[in-house]
Amino acid sequence: MKIGITCYPTYGGSGVVATELGLALADRGHEVHFITYDRPFRLDHFHDRVYFHGVESSNYPLFEFDMYTLALTSKLVEVVRYQQLDILHMHYAIPHAVSAYLARQILGVNNIKTVTTLHGTDSTLVGLEPSFLPLMRFTLEHSDGVTAVSRFLRDKTLSTYQLDIDIEAIPNFIDTDVYAPRESCRFRELFAPNDEKIIVHTSNFRPVKRVQDVIRTFEKVRQQVPVKLLLIGDGPDRTECEVLTRELQVQDDVRFLGKQDALVDILAASDLFMLPSQSESFGLSALEAMSCGLPVISTSIGGIPEVNLHAETGYIAEIGDTDRMARYAVDLLTNDAKYKIFSTAARKRAVEVFDKNIIVPRYEAFYERLLA
Repeated sequence: MKIGITCYPTYGGSGVVATELGLALADRGHEVHFITYDRPFRLDHFHDRVYFHGVESSNYPLFEFDMYTLALTSKLVEVVRYQQLDILHMHYAIPHAVSAYLARQILGVNNIKTVTTLHGTDSTLVGLEPSFLPLMRFTLEHSDGVTAVSRFLRDKTLSTYQLDIDIEAIPNFIDTDVYAPRESCRFRELFAPNDEKIIVHTSNFRPVKRVQDVIRTFEKVRQQVPVKLLLIGDGPDRTECEVLTRELQVQDDVRFLGKQDALVDILAASDLFMLPSQSESFGLSALEAMSCGLPVISTSIGGIPEVNLHAETGYIAEIGDTDRMARYAVDLLTNDAKYKIFSTAARKRAVEVFDKNIIVPRYEAFYERLLA
């Protein structure tokens, strides 16, 4: 098949999944065309079946606002027409699914099939804006196929927008050969020179991620266990988080690492992953940690319980309950036998349920049903 993929090419879950899906499809023999305003950040090596088409927005002074949606539409038409694509797969509904609908009208509805994948905030936040809600409902109803990254997101989207369509829940995935435990890691001594335990969190530091809860939990754990905290990523809440570490007087044991290419090495050097989000449609960062053998302590919201199983691969607490999260963390970090059981279960679940060789064929089958 010839497949076009559009996503936000930024440091975020939807862009990561879209890029990894495209690369995995190319590895399986398909021709993949990324159609985005910038090269996806994980598209960092040459592949003979992967192509990139940049979308350029006009800077004509008459246009007060950015014309990205229309520029993307024109680029989609061009690529479909001259590359003879079979499928347009749009990740994140607004505005990508809108552009796909317009392109399909220009090309003729029988000349291309469109797929929209919902990743979370496009459906649960952006699409609920009064100015976007009718557009969101219309574009989902007029996509040839719609998928969601969790059962939670599928059910919430259907009820919120009162849709009478089929949405297939196809979970996020990872390459478990890449995200894997390592017997020795060069970062372990650097971060924990006295063999302290290491708690890690990675996110885009938006308020919804509640990174301050990670720090407050860490401060409680630190009173009972020698421990270090690694915070990976960057975003609007980072400064407040740095201030909080000084207020709690834990700044010497917390490392802000920013955006990192060496994510697997850092996870493999760590002991426990924390995800205290107040909204999470799947929890890809938790899955990446689990695949590296880290138990996860998370909240009970959204699609996270579909990934992290309570008292099996980690623990689940209510939003903001840092006391309970701390108790769970201490329980795992002070009981080697229990930790080993949880670590093994976390890795096993990632490999047996969410490996790319299990999930990517589901997308292939979805495409084939549409084309048939």
